[in-house]
Amino acid sequence: MIDDLIDRWRVSPGSKVRLKDYDSDWAGDSDLPKALRKKSAEKILTQDVSNLADAQDHLYAANSWSILIILQAMDAAGKDGTIKHVMSGVNPQGCQVFSFKQPSSEELDHNFLWRYARHAPERGRIGIFNRSYYEEVLVVRVHPELVDKERIPDAKVDDDFWADRMADINAFERHLTRNGTVILKFFLHISKNEQRKRFLKRLEDPAKQWKFSAADLAERAHWDDYMRAFEDAIEATSHKHAPWYIIPANHKWVSRALVARIITDTLESLDLKYPEVGDDQREVIARSMKQLKSERDD
Repeated sequence: MIDDLIDRWRVSPGSKVRLKDYDSDWAGDSDLPKALRKKSAEKILTQDVSNLADAQDHLYAANSWSILIILQAMDAAGKDGTIKHVMSGVNPQGCQVFSFKQPSSEELDHNFLWRYARHAPERGRIGIFNRSYYEEVLVVRVHPELVDKERIPDAKVDDDFWADRMADINAFERHLTRNGTVILKFFLHISKNEQRKRFLKRLEDPAKQWKFSAADLAERAHWDDYMRAFEDAIEATSHKHAPWYIIPANHKWVSRALVARIITDTLESLDLKYPEVGDDQREVIARSMKQLKSERDD
């Protein structure tokens, strides 16, 4: 089922993006009851977690490609939970997760891509950006006064300013992909009403209250501005070499299954193999096996 639907959520290069055309509440095209669809999606997630672990092992051993996964969303859309569940079977040695908060004074002393570029995944590893350089054309666009802190000489924050930032992002991603980094970008698409419900759950649950900040509610007031910023960013930066996927996220079991399948399919498409052993190494292996087999058990 999910295999036939991946194209639905991938944003075609050059296409116009209207988030209202993407159903955040989608729960599967099926006549089956929701409970059965949920069970099926969870089964797919379990299988893909296992397949992803195997594919990541090949990625790590081959030490040629790297994978950069970008997760963007409004608050409470499930970025943390997606990382936790989808990557649950991955070897921690081969996976790095970076969450980007407000930039430090050191980071503000560099260009806007610097702090992200220094955390790009090395060969053989999966890198996950929980929020990313796209914040620079999302939150900064909604709050353009933040540009002042970057102290860019003669900066004029107009349409050309944001177009230039998109161009810089496109150039950066093209540079990464040319050098062996596969980029997958996911926008977890949650509705405003579903965000309200999740905020209320956080406020009502003592175990989750620590996750809530007054700033979350303040940003919610800019919902429409964020939607326009997301549309512009996704539209300008979705390419064959670095695609965007708009993932329905009102149901966590849907978003997790879709993300897991897309990552797994992408890794498996690289057709990675374990490194071949040369003649010299085979001789070392043969001698080592002979030595070990000749030893007596204690």
